[in-house]
Amino acid sequence: MTSSQDSAGRWSDLDRPPLNAPALRRALVLPDGLWTSFDVVESTGSTNSDLAARADELPEGAVLVAEEQTHGRGRLDRDWVAPARSGLFLSVLLKPAVPVHRWGWLPLLTGVAAATGLAKAAGTDLSLKWPNDLLVRVGAEERKTGGILAERAGADGVVIGLGVNVTLREDELPVPAAGSLLLADAVSTDRDTLLRAVLRSLEQWYEAWVRADGDPAASGLQDTYTAACATLGRRVRADLPGERMLEGDAVAVDGDGRLVVATEGGGTEAVAAGDIVHLRAAD
Repeated sequence: MTSSQDSAGRWSDLDRPPLNAPALRRALVLPDGLWTSFDVVESTGSTNSDLAARADELPEGAVLVAEEQTHGRGRLDRDWVAPARSGLFLSVLLKPAVPVHRWGWLPLLTGVAAATGLAKAAGTDLSLKWPNDLLVRVGAEERKTGGILAERAGADGVVIGLGVNVTLREDELPVPAAGSLLLADAVSTDRDTLLRAVLRSLEQWYEAWVRADGDPAASGLQDTYTAACATLGRRVRADLPGERMLEGDAVAVDGDGRLVVATEGGGTEAVAAGDIVHLRAAD
């Protein structure tokens, strides 16, 4: 006879219940809302890849969530792996009716929306590392608990992937610099509540940005991102494409979403893409 524990297998962790997909769908897919479909799969390689493959056939607002990702990707093709049901692993399809040159703000917008939604629902402060990391404090340490990956998809779409470590314990962390909402003493780690909060926040920020024709200043996005950005005011090293390195003080995020770095010679350089390392705490 097979015990219930055996039959449940890897889905038997009582501290990590599955998402309630029907309830989430009812709460999020509304007649006049942004989200047009909501699907949860038990396991997949990458929600971004899955949604991107169907970008042309799906309307804007499709949401795909995985209980487990086996080949999740971060920036620079880094792996994003975590135990099943230990976090939020999702992608959304957007088709912004704004000038394409402003689409670079989408990862930053997603960061603001996720940090805002998670702070309210989890009761813990989050900050943003440019361009797309979510940070929490674990004791005295600043640790990465989430990441964002935006990719062009289909003729007119962008797929935005978001991964957030929710209940990872210390012995499950992929690297010592990683964190989770649990380790940051979140008052709630209920993934249904957190996911609703994130997607509602993302809907509000995205619609405000679209109404402003993608203008980050008019939509309030630029000021909000700047206020939450832990990179500003710090000494940083930017590892840039072409194996070039830039070191200086991060002083601003400009109207194109680029990180402005003040260099030793007294000038500034705007970084559009690169891997940023925080060299010292903010002033």
